[in-house]
Amino acid sequence: MLLGLVSASLYAADTIIYVSPEADGEALANAVVAAREYHRLHGKYAEIRLTSGIYRLYEPLCLRPEDSGLQLVGSGDTHLTGSVQVKGWKKTGRCYEADVPDFNGRPFDFRQIWVNGRKAVRARSVSDWDKMPSILNYDKKNRILWVPKRAVMQVMKEKKENSKLNLQDNRYEGLELVLHQMWEIGILRVKDIRVEGDSAAVIFHNPEARLQFSHPWPSPMYHSRHDSPFFFVNSLSLLDKPGEWYHNIRTGKLYYMPRKGEDMSTADVEVPVLETLVKITGVLDRKVSNICFDSIDFNYTTWMRPSYKGHVPLQAGMYLTEAYKLHPQIDRQNNHKLDNQGWLGRAEAAIEVDNADRIDFLNCRLEHLGGSGLDYVSGCHYGKTFNCIFRDIALNGFVDGSFSPEGQEAHLPYCPRDVRVVCSHQAVLHNQFSNIANEDWGCVAIAAGYVSNINIEYNDVHDISYTGISLGWGWNRDSVCMHDNYVAYNHIYNYARHMYDCAGIYTLGNQPGTVIEYNQVSDIAHPSYVHDPDHWFYLYTDEGSSNITLRNNWTPSEKYLKNATGPGNIWDNNGPQAPHNTIK
Repeated sequence: MLLGLVSASLYAADTIIYVSPEADGEALANAVVAAREYHRLHGKYAEIRLTSGIYRLYEPLCLRPEDSGLQLVGSGDTHLTGSVQVKGWKKTGRCYEADVPDFNGRPFDFRQIWVNGRKAVRARSVSDWDKMPSILNYDKKNRILWVPKRAVMQVMKEKKENSKLNLQDNRYEGLELVLHQMWEIGILRVKDIRVEGDSAAVIFHNPEARLQFSHPWPSPMYHSRHDSPFFFVNSLSLLDKPGEWYHNIRTGKLYYMPRKGEDMSTADVEVPVLETLVKITGVLDRKVSNICFDSIDFNYTTWMRPSYKGHVPLQAGMYLTEAYKLHPQIDRQNNHKLDNQGWLGRAEAAIEVDNADRIDFLNCRLEHLGGSGLDYVSGCHYGKTFNCIFRDIALNGFVDGSFSPEGQEAHLPYCPRDVRVVCSHQAVLHNQFSNIANEDWGCVAIAAGYVSNINIEYNDVHDISYTGISLGWGWNRDSVCMHDNYVAYNHIYNYARHMYDCAGIYTLGNQPGTVIEYNQVSDIAHPSYVHDPDHWFYLYTDEGSSNITLRNNWTPSEKYLKNATGPGNIWDNNGPQAPHNTIK
């Protein structure tokens, strides 16, 4: 028995294990072990019933092939949380400060905090995005970004602020520059700033300095009609607006300027410490299968890689690990010449599923997350995500399939000999996505890469920084593992709030049998600072898109793009004349 944590009905016909959040942090993990052993000894399956409350995890909950058949059900207000609370706030000048408690005996860093369930703002140099300054020049050879002098004066006050608080002068430790570049952003850690006349040279740490100045796409705009905007983040000297915060990792002090009406003596301040809450991991020859999460909330995670290595993505938040321009270009049969190469990594998600079949998430909420939301990584089949809410997520909401394996160049066709690794027959149905990609603006609500037979239907997608639904990968028209995907009856609106070269629905690659129909796309946002104000679309078939049928999609006008596409695409009855009231 689990010291009172397991009901007396454990070995009864209903095989329900009850778990309470009032028990220690191992309660849920212990319940999983009990369910596993019950199945091993008796050949029956258990349900874990989580009573209402907050379950604070100290490590991800891990489910393995031995846990197949497990059901985990919440009780209406059940939260799995990867955070600690910060208390003991004291007023100091215009701010409040508190000591961040150790986690598992050690200090830790983080990139987000939430106050009373509302995301706070990591101290930054702008509050109005339309007033971001623009870069002046981009010196690839010397790896220097030139910006206006006025844009750096506030962050150069850091020495003075450190002196006031008797802190060690660590130059620009922790300071980051966020650079807008076409369809992605770069998060670059500042190493030094040199003022020369009315300009300033900003120099960055590696590896992002090497990546940023060697990769050609996406590129920042300079000496153009719409030069790339930028802003600084994470400096005590930038903490000047209500709702902003700053953490000094050396002293363990957290500084926060309350919003109107916030009482720091009673405020619930959640600081994320985990990157992943749940990991479901099998192997191709022995998968996890038939696990269901029902009515559970997944809250408060972070993603720390940008703090250590910066973040230079290619697309949809998939970050570059190496990239450079090609001289001469590569000739590709059936495709245009290739002018660059790149290799990719993938951000952590709150829930990660790998080599697992029929893994379902029903009636769940994924909120307040610092990485991506739910990620079916590889070798996943027949999973269902139904009636879930994805909200307030820093990167992608739902992710499925490969976006080029780590060792494969991103533009090469992906057609593995063992097709079991390809995610297929997944279903994303009747979910709500909002406030997605609120940190990495180049991410999307639903990101499906190399997948087959995926169904994306009846989802409500709005308030997205970039594209709503992205389907496919590879930038080539060669035959790959993608086919028979279905995207229908989705409502996508108020998208592209920060980035252009986008669409409500966007495709890449050869996808025989894929159908996109009866979707409703409208209400493009109009940020003033995008690289090309006209380069947005309702539907967008990008490089290599082939053998895809797009029909009966309602859009206010026929603003579509067919860019370097392959053969076999069918466009039929899309536009304002298409059915309009088919979304339920």
